[in-house]
Amino acid sequence: MAIQQILNAHSGYGVPVKIFTNDIELEALDQLSQLAQLQFIHAHIAVMPDVHAGIGATVGSVIPTQSAIIPAAVGVDIGCGMNAIRLSLTAAQLPDDLKPLRLAIERKVPVGFNQHKQIKAKASTLTPLQLRLKRITDKHQGLLRMLRDFDRTWQRQLGTLGGGNHFIELCLDEADQVWVMLHSGSRGLGNCIGTYFIERAKKEAQSRFGHVPDKDLSYFAEGSNSFDDYLEAVQWAQDYAMENRREMMRLILEAIRPLLPSFQMSKEAINCHHNYVAQETHFGADVYVTRKGAISAQVDELGIIPGSMGAKSYIVRGKGNPESFCSCSHGAGRRMSRSKAKRLFSVDDLAVQTAGIECRKDSGVLDELPAAYKDIDQVMANQADLVEVVHTLRQVLCIKG
Repeated sequence: MAIQQILNAHSGYGVPVKIFTNDIELEALDQLSQLAQLQFIHAHIAVMPDVHAGIGATVGSVIPTQSAIIPAAVGVDIGCGMNAIRLSLTAAQLPDDLKPLRLAIERKVPVGFNQHKQIKAKASTLTPLQLRLKRITDKHQGLLRMLRDFDRTWQRQLGTLGGGNHFIELCLDEADQVWVMLHSGSRGLGNCIGTYFIERAKKEAQSRFGHVPDKDLSYFAEGSNSFDDYLEAVQWAQDYAMENRREMMRLILEAIRPLLPSFQMSKEAINCHHNYVAQETHFGADVYVTRKGAISAQVDELGIIPGSMGAKSYIVRGKGNPESFCSCSHGAGRRMSRSKAKRLFSVDDLAVQTAGIECRKDSGVLDELPAAYKDIDQVMANQADLVEVVHTLRQVLCIKG
C-alpha cells in the first residue's frame, strides 16, 4: 500500500511528512510536526507503519538531514537491531519439550541487567573496539564516570541480551525450517554515549540552523567539534551493537548444539540496525539518514521485521522505495505504553496470547504481550510498496530479559 497521509508543516520552512499508515496517535503527529520545522531536514520525513510516539523523536521515523544530526533522534539504544540465521533443521528435529533449550541459552547468554562474569570475546574483536573507544574517552572523560567499572563492563556486556523488548527466539518458517533470531543493541555503553551527547547538544544549543521547537531536537551542526565527536562515538556504538549480536548468536548456537541433531548454518544470515544514523544519497543530495525504529530496505537488501511475543515475524527483501528513503518498519510497533499494558492485562492474558510458545509467562514480561503491539499483518500490508516477504516466521521459543 502506498503513502496514506501527507502532512504539510503549518509554519515557515516546514517539509512534508509522508506517512505509510492511518494508524497514528496525536502525540506522534505533534512530534512529527515539530521535527518538520527544522531547517536542515532534506526533502521530507518518511514515517513507517509501526509509528508511535517516542522520546526525543517519533519511533518509526526516517529523518534525512543535511549538515546536522539530532542525537535524541538516534536515541540511547544506538545500533539496536536484529540478527537472524536459518539452520539446517526442521521442526520435526526439535524436541517436544523446548524448555531445556531455553534454559541452555539463558545459561550462555546473560539477560536483563546481567553480564558475563568474565570477558568472553576474543582479543581480535575487542582490541580494535578498545583502541577506538580510548580515542573517544580521551576527549570525553565524562563518559568514564557514567558506567561503573567502565572498561570491564563494556567488554563483559559483549554477547548479552539486555531487557525491555530485546529477545532471543527459535522460529519456524513456512517450510518448517528452524531459524534463530535475536534483537539487541549497544547495551550499557551505547546508552551512556547516547545520553552524554543528547545532554551535550541541549547544553550547547547550537543555532546555525535557527531555533528548535523542542529541546529534544537539539542538534550538532557539521563543522563543529561536537558533531565530529558524536559521529565518531555513534559509529563506535553501532559497530559494537553489530558485534554484540554476532557474539550472542555464536553463544546461542554453542548452547543448543549439544541438545539438537548436527546442523549447519545457512548463508541466509542477516544482521541489521534499526536505531542508527548513516551517510547516504537521496533525491540528489548527500544526507545523514537517521532511522529511529526503521531498517534499510534498499533494492534486494534482506531485512528482519519481528512481531511481538506470540505474533509472526518476517524476513523481507527491500524494494528501494525512494519515498521511504529506502526504508521499512522495524517491527509491529507499540500500541500502548508499558504501564498501560500492565494495568489492562494479567498474567492469564499473557499465557493465552503466548499459548504454544516456550517462554516466560510471568508479570516481569507482561508489558511485552502481543496485545500491547499493533497488528503485524496490518503493518506488513501497509508497506507492500517498501518490501516483499521472503519468509514468514512463527515463534516456538522466546527469551526476554
